[in-house]
Amino acid sequence: MESVLERPDWIVLGIYFLALIGVAIWVVSQKNKNTEDYFLAGRNVGWFVIGASIFASNIGSEHVVGLAGTGFESGTPMAHYELHAWIVLLLGWLFLPFYIRSGAFTMPEFLEKRFDSRSRWFLSIFSLVAYVLTKVSVTIYAGGIVVSELLGIPFWYGAIGVVIFTGIYTVIGGMKAVIYTETLQTVILILGSLIITYLGLNEVGGWGQLHETVTSVSPDHFNMWRPMSDPDFPWTGLLFGGTIVGIWYWCTDQYIVQRTLAANNIKIGRRGAIFGAYLKLMPILIFLIPGIIAFALTIQNPEVFNVDRADRAFPMLVKTLLPVGLKGLVAGGLMAALMSSLASVFNSCSTIFTIDIYKKLRPEKSERELLTIGKIATGIIVVLGIIWIPIMDKIGGGVMYQYLQNVQSYIAPPVTTVFLLGIIWKRVNSKAAITTLFAGLVLLILRLGSEIYYQPQIAAGTEVSGFLFQFASVNFAHMAIFMFIFSVVLCIVVTLATSPPDYATIKGLSFGTLSPEDRVNSKGSYSTIDIILSVLLIVIVIGILSYFTG
Repeated sequence: MESVLERPDWIVLGIYFLALIGVAIWVVSQKNKNTEDYFLAGRNVGWFVIGASIFASNIGSEHVVGLAGTGFESGTPMAHYELHAWIVLLLGWLFLPFYIRSGAFTMPEFLEKRFDSRSRWFLSIFSLVAYVLTKVSVTIYAGGIVVSELLGIPFWYGAIGVVIFTGIYTVIGGMKAVIYTETLQTVILILGSLIITYLGLNEVGGWGQLHETVTSVSPDHFNMWRPMSDPDFPWTGLLFGGTIVGIWYWCTDQYIVQRTLAANNIKIGRRGAIFGAYLKLMPILIFLIPGIIAFALTIQNPEVFNVDRADRAFPMLVKTLLPVGLKGLVAGGLMAALMSSLASVFNSCSTIFTIDIYKKLRPEKSERELLTIGKIATGIIVVLGIIWIPIMDKIGGGVMYQYLQNVQSYIAPPVTTVFLLGIIWKRVNSKAAITTLFAGLVLLILRLGSEIYYQPQIAAGTEVSGFLFQFASVNFAHMAIFMFIFSVVLCIVVTLATSPPDYATIKGLSFGTLSPEDRVNSKGSYSTIDIILSVLLIVIVIGILSYFTG
């Protein structure tokens, strides 16, 4: 296998890695004095760095490979998930004030403060398993594709090499290393991907020609609003089911929320979320549209532009469109996407294990010992990620971004329910929370098990009788809606059937328990510009939703 990079590309790529190493060394030289330094960067990070880190954590190589692949294969429906930028605003305006008031390091720790230790244990273990099965595995698999395509090395070598490189600076530097290297990686990633989009549009003949070429073969490619009966992308599922998944991912998942907790006050954290929300609009332009461009180019000139599998669409554009030198920059951007996501998940797993599991079991341990455990935990996650590579190599093909959304659609509903109701309704108690979480786990296992069992019949369109088959064949986004409704009803019923919580112990952790001082502080935590920027973003989201209607 030959590398698509030439000597000038390798020089550019080398400069990028030197800059990355320089940032990591600078961060490591700052020293981590305690767990707050190591896991939350000392709670002293600015809004720009927080926003860039939110974006870089979210945009992994599964977006570069998978979202472009979805654009190639199916068009714009999955853009609904990228328009969740407005949900990032929800993190800053609704959830973050309660998180920061609680003083929690982690989302499981917040659940313990709001409910009890059972909810904390559940979410801790559930999150760790979910990270390995989704974020770690998918990111490594997609990264292996990118690195092997660009550098001309075997899949295994590329994947393991980047995992080890990322693991080293994450273990040594902790959250500071992750969050500051992600800021650099965000700039490189956006710049490199914008160049691809620009050159691709030039090659295809402009936006009008792109639209005409694609719709002549696939009329629905630019339509985000597929019929409710569409087996893959019903608009109801994407709009409502996607919102449920979005609230879980953006507002309750340690992987993302940890970035905003690194702020020293609510105002800075909220502004970081607002900036991150604007950056979240970028993937449509820099990943999804290039996938559609790749589809158009294979129609216009199939001899030059050839894609044998949808997930290879973006690497094909890099190989065929970019001049020498720029390939190195874009290769750096793609590796940045892989490393930023991996670093984030490594650090989040380490935080949850150290603070929510190890510290609970061994509360007498000193800060220095907890730091050591945090580094060991990160190393173990790195090893687990490497072990998972051959498994993902077997199951990972096809349109990966869609696979990831499927799994997340079953994880999200019960967690979203417990956090959302817990914050907006003070009456929700610990029994309702743990019952909802466990019931959601049972539904998750039933759905995934039946889906795997009946997958051949579903793929072939075969009609099979029985409740489990019907359960397995419901669209994944619609299933998220059903599971969410079930979770909300269950949580409310159990809440009303049992005793209310002790409101004094959850003071400031739910709207009904806010003190007059909390309300005054909340009003002082934002300015007019924060409101204007938030409203403007919502207008932009509505505009995009209105444009892509076929």
